Amino acid sequence: MPAPQAASSAILERDGRFLLVRRINPPSADLFAFPGGRAEPGETAAETALRELYEETGIQAHSPTLFATYDLKSEKAGGQHFFLSVFRVEADINMEAIAADDAAEAGWYTVDEIRSLPVPPSVLECAERLAADAKPR
Repeated sequence: MPAPQAASSAILERDGRFLLVRRINPPSADLFAFPGGRAEPGETAAETALRELYEETGIQAHSPTLFATYDLKSEKAGGQHFFLSVFRVEADINMEAIAADDAAEAGWYTVDEIRSLPVPPSVLECAERLAADAKPR
């Protein structure tokens, strides 16, 4: 079995809402997800997350912090295998997300809204963990 492909995504949160893009291309076509994608040769996982966020939304982010990792194997015969690194990132609050590259649209969603969208399980898991951490104890 071939080694998994490295991929990264970026979580940008503003006022309890998470930036998601609706994907155009397989393997996640028509799913809403955090901006992200495959690593380029020589790129670190954090660099991939920042680059993909910029390519898909036009938002220049900084201060990536690793939040979660996933070993994602396709159930389909001959399917793809990714090792996904998910980073929390920071960006200027005034920067607007404009869908580009692999993103058909970009928007800000609460956890409750994310639960009603077609999303990969990893996206919902990350959003729910962050929302739970944000609640006062």
